[in-house]
Amino acid sequence: MKGFRERGFVASSKSSSTAESPNRSFTSDSSELGSADTKFSKPSLWSTFFASAFSVFDTHCDSFSTSEKKAPHIRHSNGWTSAVKKIVAGGSMRRIQECVLGTSKTGISNTTSDIWLLGACYKISQDNSSGDAAATNALAAFNHDFSSRILITYRKGFDAIEDSKLTSDVSWGCMLRSSQMLVAQALLFHLLGRSWRKPLDKPLDREYVEILHLFGDSESSAFSIHNLLRAGKAYGLAAGSWVGPYAVCHSWESLVRSRREETNLEYQSLSMAVYVVSGSEDGERGGAPVLCIEEAARHCSEFSKGQEDWTPILLLIPLVLGLDKINPRYIPSLQATFTFPQSLGILGGKPGASTYIVGVQDENAFYLDPHEVQPVVNFSRDDVEANTSSYHCNVVRHIPLDLIDPSLAIGFYCRDKDDFDDFCTLASKLTDESNGAPLFTVAHSRKLLRHDSGEVRSDDSLGVMTMNDVEGCVHEDDWQLL
Repeated sequence: MKGFRERGFVASSKSSSTAESPNRSFTSDSSELGSADTKFSKPSLWSTFFASAFSVFDTHCDSFSTSEKKAPHIRHSNGWTSAVKKIVAGGSMRRIQECVLGTSKTGISNTTSDIWLLGACYKISQDNSSGDAAATNALAAFNHDFSSRILITYRKGFDAIEDSKLTSDVSWGCMLRSSQMLVAQALLFHLLGRSWRKPLDKPLDREYVEILHLFGDSESSAFSIHNLLRAGKAYGLAAGSWVGPYAVCHSWESLVRSRREETNLEYQSLSMAVYVVSGSEDGERGGAPVLCIEEAARHCSEFSKGQEDWTPILLLIPLVLGLDKINPRYIPSLQATFTFPQSLGILGGKPGASTYIVGVQDENAFYLDPHEVQPVVNFSRDDVEANTSSYHCNVVRHIPLDLIDPSLAIGFYCRDKDDFDDFCTLASKLTDESNGAPLFTVAHSRKLLRHDSGEVRSDDSLGVMTMNDVEGCVHEDDWQLL
């Protein structure tokens, strides 16, 4: 990733105060840095016991509640039952299970490698006598940045989704929540800039509160889970069903298109075009997706209803980078995307458990986890005194990049045409350095992609790599339809 480092925002060495978040503390505090990167041992007899016990508690959580209603006296004679029920209901069980079984890690490792968080670089290397203080300040700045990213999790107690009677998205809505987080970051960057941090004091920024209101859990909020599911029906989205990144990306494109048709340009909820980048013939032939500059321009023109040649644009690129696990050839390129100033991170995670990956350090990916269940929160779009603590997290979790699900999606936000051109330059350079395994390619026009011989044509003015210029380009068996 060295070739990209000069492009990203480098954190100041001045210390930053952490964001307000009652009852939460960073797991990357100095007291835990020494042990944060300790490898967990393989499951032993004890871990097997705990896994079985926790499974029983999870399975019978509801039965505890029923038993208490039928026989209230049990609560007095078996106090541990009530305690266990509180742990399960409060979401602590998952964290205990992770610590015992080693399924994920929290905190920041002891390595002095740079941390990249959505295009911002935090240098924690110790090159001189004052290195310790500089590293501490960089870690504090990283923590402040991380905790300022918008977290959107499972919610319970919202209005039923259409005819499903579901009032919670627990166990099936993690990909939808991850995608909401990515789009929310795009709006943060667009309205408040990349350097914005959640303020310690109130009143809150009006634009920040308006963004959170857009993702509320009701039909009146433009980008609620209710409206996203309705827009994605054509792609198989349904309440109670898990969905993949390809379908959710196209659902966002559909949702924004429907909102654009309903409102005037100046009142757009998402004030940017959305372009889902796909492969040849919409991915039907496999191979790396192709970002077509002409198509991006068309999306901008359609978004502005012909009033502007170019608008801010959100790029979503769904990928499948392997079968059972991610092909290691793609990992260096995935790491490098976080050095792009336009980076919005990755929709991905462990198989069947989507998260929102926002940063990398060496082989580890930092992520926000939507799997905590929280009560629904309602506040008005102009409530600058609102309690927004449930939309942020100070717990820094990470997972090895080679363990994430190969089915994922990458996001980028380009503020204007110059920013888009810079992104295309970086993407083309990344393709050149991909050793025959590009995540995606850039072309000026789809009409120039193939001629009669089936080869990809180049556009020297853009520095766009051609498929036949690379030895051993992506094999079709490395890709599959989403």
